[in-house]
Amino acid sequence: MTQAEGRILKGIGGFYYVEVAGAVHECKARGIFRKTGVKPLAGDLVTVTLQTQAENTIDAILPRRNVLARPPVANIDRLFIVASTCEPDPVPLVIDRLTAIAVQRGIAPAVIFTKWDLKQADALLAAYRQAGIPVFAVSSETGDGVDAVKHELAGCTSAFCGNSGVGKSTLLNAIDPKLALKTAAISEKLGRGKHTTRHSELYPVAGGYVADTPGFSSLETEADEVIRKEELPDCFPEFEPYLGSCKFTTCLHVKEKGCAVLAALEAGKIPRSRHESYCVLMEQARQIKEWELKPRKAGGK
Repeated sequence: MTQAEGRILKGIGGFYYVEVAGAVHECKARGIFRKTGVKPLAGDLVTVTLQTQAENTIDAILPRRNVLARPPVANIDRLFIVASTCEPDPVPLVIDRLTAIAVQRGIAPAVIFTKWDLKQADALLAAYRQAGIPVFAVSSETGDGVDAVKHELAGCTSAFCGNSGVGKSTLLNAIDPKLALKTAAISEKLGRGKHTTRHSELYPVAGGYVADTPGFSSLETEADEVIRKEELPDCFPEFEPYLGSCKFTTCLHVKEKGCAVLAALEAGKIPRSRHESYCVLMEQARQIKEWELKPRKAGGK
């Protein structure tokens, strides 16, 4: 019997695959996790008991730096929001909501536009650059931009998320062909891809770990991923130089007089598409009643 610390790479059907000192061990979680309602996630750092003639067990989850419910991963350094320039078309609101969640959780966001060989989206590229968010234009078919993304993966744990069909798995295969992740063609009827990734899993890639995660196709989210209205302005990095300079301390930066953020917007210092997303998210946040919010636990669920 050996006790050690490791990292969960994936969990399937109640079994968890934990990397310890370069070797992967199949483990079961102890019953205490069911009693406390805490579920081990890919990316969790854990203590395990390894046995030669009995079942290996996960004994404890070490404190999490952050956790996301969709994708279900923990201890992420960077969140790459992947959007295709076509088939399906990019939806800035989806991208901006995810960048805001990343900032709120202390995760560095980045945006990747795929299928650049089929269609270009220079205005969106410029908007994220102006917002100070790293952005990449990539073609997995031609290889353009792939090395730039690969360079960003070294030494950190990253998650790739975005709508199904945008090419997450295809991009990861281009970064590291040994992964051989499953991909699926776009449905002509629906204009979106079939889900090819069924669970969150960490892969060793380019000197770091990458989570390839299930796609999603809506803005519906768990209550603990809601951003409160008082937190939202801080989740848009381009607002930071102007916060605290508005005429009124209660300014929501939507349409108020004397708003420094709106003045910066009119001066072209803040991307208009980003502010439009902010206004939608602020309205959603204003509609949420306090009793509807689940208390956010330290380190996630």
